[in-house]
Amino acid sequence: MPFKKLHPHIKERLEYLEIITPTPLQRNSIPVIKSGVNVYCLAPKDSGKTTTLILTTMQKLKCEAVGNAPRAVVLVENKEKALELYETFLTFTKYNSLRVYVGHEQLHIDVQKSEIFEGIDILISTPKTMNKLFLLNGVSTSQLKILSVDDAEFLSQQSDYAAIMSITQSIDRCQYVLYSEKMQSKLKRFESYFMEYSKIVTA
Repeated sequence: MPFKKLHPHIKERLEYLEIITPTPLQRNSIPVIKSGVNVYCLAPKDSGKTTTLILTTMQKLKCEAVGNAPRAVVLVENKEKALELYETFLTFTKYNSLRVYVGHEQLHIDVQKSEIFEGIDILISTPKTMNKLFLLNGVSTSQLKILSVDDAEFLSQQSDYAAIMSITQSIDRCQYVLYSEKMQSKLKRFESYFMEYSKIVTA
């Protein structure tokens, strides 16, 4: 079954990248994520979690730049993962107007604040950097539609757990999608906070 009901630009890029058939996880998760509910996507490595994250983020933002404040945030464990995901995003956002920005601990926070202020659509960051930006009024979440976490297992580390709890308490309303190989007790605990009424999707 080919990818259906996705933005024409996404379908065009998938075709160009020769990604024709969705993985079982993509088939199961994309319609659920598109519905707007909070979702735990649980599947083994190499089952298409990161591509799902990118496609659903682009779909949510309708593949076009709007305003200045980020409308999507993607949290990852560290600088290496942030840069890797940024490069992957660019292969999909090429030829549309979406502006993707990557932040991490090694990049001075004032630089990040001024660059984000110029206007972005998708912010890729680590929880600690995102929280620091938040506390310094370096990023607005007033337009935020979706917050995703790639390979969310790292949130079991106390500093990252505390950072995401702080971030989510300051966000009025948005959709949350967590991608992980399996459900961990700390991830499950988020159901009592920002992952209320969430659905679990597996491959």
